[in-house]
Amino acid sequence: MSHVPVLLITFNRLDTTRRVFEQVARYRPARLYLASDGPRPQVQGEKEKVDHVRQFLIDRIDWECEVKTLFRPVNLGCKIAVSEAISWFFEHEEHGIILEDDCLPHLSFFPFCAQMLDVYRDDTRIMQISGTNFIGHYTPDPQYPYFFSKYGGIWGWASWRRAWKHFDLSPGKYRQAKATGILKGFLGSTYAWRMYLYEQVFEKSLDTWDYQWSFSRAINSGLSIVPAVNLIKNIGFGTDASHTHKAIADIADMQTDELDIQDFQLNPFVVADQRYDERLIRKLSDGLYRIKPFIRKAKDFLS
Repeated sequence: MSHVPVLLITFNRLDTTRRVFEQVARYRPARLYLASDGPRPQVQGEKEKVDHVRQFLIDRIDWECEVKTLFRPVNLGCKIAVSEAISWFFEHEEHGIILEDDCLPHLSFFPFCAQMLDVYRDDTRIMQISGTNFIGHYTPDPQYPYFFSKYGGIWGWASWRRAWKHFDLSPGKYRQAKATGILKGFLGSTYAWRMYLYEQVFEKSLDTWDYQWSFSRAINSGLSIVPAVNLIKNIGFGTDASHTHKAIADIADMQTDELDIQDFQLNPFVVADQRYDERLIRKLSDGLYRIKPFIRKAKDFLS
């Protein structure tokens, strides 16, 4: 299995970037894409931090590798900077792996993604390959090293140009979906909670891109592949993070394990595992995403 292209998205944290890059360097992709948002003018000393991270990456590429860079001169924020970096990546590549500077992958994450990208490249039911299994060790059938989910996760993931083309930051389709309730069947018992989250990104000012990506998958009934063990450790929790500030959250210290995909069996059941999805949403809503206003807001979407 040939090495697939990798997009590494960074900002101002050299400590986490260094650890993630070390794993990318062990994988040694033939094509490496480096994207970096610009410094915020109101944050003293941030330009030096951003420049330091960028120079570190350029200096540490010591294998034969085609490198492309998207180094922004000004700060665009998480929503625009990350989503445009991914679009830029897929303008050049049919498929690939996406890592942010705080998503530390187990080395087996890379061959897992490469295998899944190849096997499911033409299967439009699959829109994402996730490296994160938030339950830790879970699979509905141990003979298969992966299963399918409505949600998945973007702490280390892979996808195809054919899937990312559906990504859209504009609120038009969200408003249609809210008015018609079209997603009630797909999202089931999580409908109200998910629609509340979608409201925050499409109608409010939440500066992120991942819920819009989740929405794009949902309206296309798109599934994510999830490994039987967790392959990604988020090392970015803390005060310097954009969103993951709560270092005490139980998902802040998730362990990673090796996933053996040698002579793996193809999972014939291309259907979301309801048990995993319910456990996932229960864990996230009770942990990192403690959205107290949801109890009140949910009534608007259930009526």
